[in-house]
Amino acid sequence: MSTTYDLTDPEERADGIARATETLGARGLVVMPTDTVYGVAADAFSPQAVATLLAAKGRGRHMPPPVLIPRPETLQGLATEVPEGAVALAEKFWPGALTLILMAQPSLTWDLGETRGTVALRMPDHPDALELLSQTGPLAVSSANRSGMPAAMSAHQAEDMLGDSVAVYLEGHAQAATEPAPPSTIVDYTVTPPRVVRAGAISVEKLREADQTILDIDGNPAPQTEPDTPDAGEHEPGETLEQ
Repeated sequence: MSTTYDLTDPEERADGIARATETLGARGLVVMPTDTVYGVAADAFSPQAVATLLAAKGRGRHMPPPVLIPRPETLQGLATEVPEGAVALAEKFWPGALTLILMAQPSLTWDLGETRGTVALRMPDHPDALELLSQTGPLAVSSANRSGMPAAMSAHQAEDMLGDSVAVYLEGHAQAATEPAPPSTIVDYTVTPPRVVRAGAISVEKLREADQTILDIDGNPAPQTEPDTPDAGEHEPGETLEQ
């Protein structure tokens, strides 16, 4: 039997976060608000919980869920060989709609699906999500809908699709828009140079402000700009231009 908590109600908020934390620790599923759409969450370190999440969505292991984290520092604990560019992007855009694909720490005992040793990490920009993550640690989170159906914009919509496969539904602050926010931009740092593999809320131009080596979704590098050539007549004879 599922239970729904209204996180906008101060009397329900504490109970809802506590119950969700308990449920996730017991390998159950929780629907939670994020800064994009509502997500269905499971303990990232429980293969059983992740398998339950994929089954609830009607999705196979070939589509592993990303992992949401509570703070940027968690990145180094979950990924290995993190390039400087990835760190720069995390510092600039987290919390926010940016997902980084990195090589997972080989010592971690988790099974997110057919990841080929990688992990997709994101820190969401949503107070309810961050509060829950601060209690639980990293969570495997996918959009709260049956595979192939529209993404849920509320816990109620998610429950219509996922039903009793989810134990706890957390209804957060209402989205300002009536349609889902743009998805997170995904950058793959397991390849060199790194490449955008899903266009989303953050443009490649913005990404390149932190890492100019990023290829766009079509594999194109940043455009080359012609250096400014000063007019020699503007300088006194014998003056040396700065290099």
